[in-house]
Formats: sequence, structure tokens, C-alpha cells
Amino acid sequence: MKRIINLLTLKILAALFLFNQFLFAAGESDYPENYYDKVAIFLILVIIIGFLSLVYFESKIKIVKEKQPSVFWSKLRYLLTKTVPVEKEDEFILADHNYDGIKELDARIPPWFMGLFYATIIFSIWYMLHYHVLGTGPLQEEEYVQEVKLAEIQRAELMRSGAMINEETVTLLTEPALLESGKQIFITNCAACHAADGGGIVGPNLTDDYWIHGGGIKNVFKVVKYGVVNKGMIAWQNLLNPKQIQEVSSYVLTLHGTTPANPKAAEGEIWKEEQN
Repeated sequence: MKRIINLLTLKILAALFLFNQFLFAAGESDYPENYYDKVAIFLILVIIIGFLSLVYFESKIKIVKEKQPSVFWSKLRYLLTKTVPVEKEDEFILADHNYDGIKELDARIPPWFMGLFYATIIFSIWYMLHYHVLGTGPLQEEEYVQEVKLAEIQRAELMRSGAMINEETVTLLTEPALLESGKQIFITNCAACHAADGGGIVGPNLTDDYWIHGGGIKNVFKVVKYGVVNKGMIAWQNLLNPKQIQEVSSYVLTLHGTTPANPKAAEGEIWKEEQN
């Protein structure tokens, strides 16, 4: 039967191949040449070949060899479980009593479970001695106090580095050294658009009472940080850290009320500090 299927498959494949060659090599015909017809016939040919291949391979007898477990794993499994084969249960672990035809197997607890149980007992003894008797380990309350102290130290370090400064938490700096640092940042990065004295060139005048985006330390910090893209001012948060932005923003506010050499015309609205 198998040989007949194989011969039939080969004959059909040969016939389809010859028909396909004839179709693609044909010259003039009664019908106009159509590319899509050829593609469709080719796809049908592929499907038929795939089906016949499936029939051919499925007709083969598959011999599956049963994989025998290794001796090592068999012994390891027995040491961990101490299981009794089903065919020997009546001989070794079947209990003598019988309740209305219901029998009971007196199977022992697996060694792996007993080992885990003993390990928990040993751990509980060590835990009690370590934390409650000898006092060599901190209790939960002591660990909490230590973690709080560590968090306070880390928070203070973040505050010093300026990492926690943003437009909501920023405050106005008044220390001369910090304002001098802000001045240097302003001259290096801002003077090209606002003039060294804050009178304004491309950017607005920073010395008058008028502010386009609001005055006060929080508004100035926000403008410096995020920039004003449609006016050509970049976001300085990519070049300056929060502490530097705070310093330069505080310095900008010291320019208010000064007299620049060539002040630019006022832009924006008058800002009063109580509006902040």
C-alpha cells in the first residue's frame, strides 16, 4: 500500500511539473496572456505538492523508543522520596485494617519534606539566639531607626547637590558667593541675548518691571529650566544642573531696578511679587 502511494505521488508530481512547464512556455493562444492566472496555478501546484508530501510522510511508520531514566536520577529520586512501586504496595505499605472495602496505604513522609521541616526548627533556634538572647542582630525597630537615619543623610546630600530643586521648591538665594556664581553663569550663557547688564538684545529687558512669563524666583527658574522654544531660548536643564539654574535665576532678579546702558523696550506685563 505504501509503495502504491509513493508511485502515485511521483506520477502526479511529474504530470503537474510538465503541465506547469507547458503553461509557462506556451506561445500564442486563443486567450490573452494573463500573469495572475499563472501565479494562481503556480500557488495551486505548491498546495498540491505540500498535501502530497504530508500524505507521504504521515504514511511512514514512526518508531518511538521509550527513554529509560538514568541510574543516577533513579537513585536520587528514591533517596528524596522513598517511594514504593505500585506493584509492591500490597507487600510493603498496605495497612492491615479494612473499612467497608476501603484500604489504607501506610506511606512514609518523603525525606525531602522531613529535611525541610528539621531545617525550619534549626533556623528558629538560631533566630531566637541571634536576635533575642545574644542580641548580636538588630530587631525590626532598630533596623527602622537605622534606615531613617540613612535616609536623612541621603536627603541632606541631595539637598546640597541641588537634585531636589525644582520650580516648586526653589528659593531665592541671597548669599554673595552664590550670586557671584550665578553672575558668571549669566555672562557665559545669557549675556549674548540679554546683554551683560540685563538690558536685553534679542531677549527681553530683565531690569524693568515687565515680565513676559511672570517674575519671581519660581517663574524665572521655570523659564530658564524649560526655555521658550518659540522665542529661540533653549531649555537649560540639559546643560545646567538645578543648583546652577537656581543661582542664575537668583542673579537675574538682582538686575531688577538697575540701569542698563541700552535698555530694550518693555515687553509683557508689570509683575508684582504678591502675584507669585
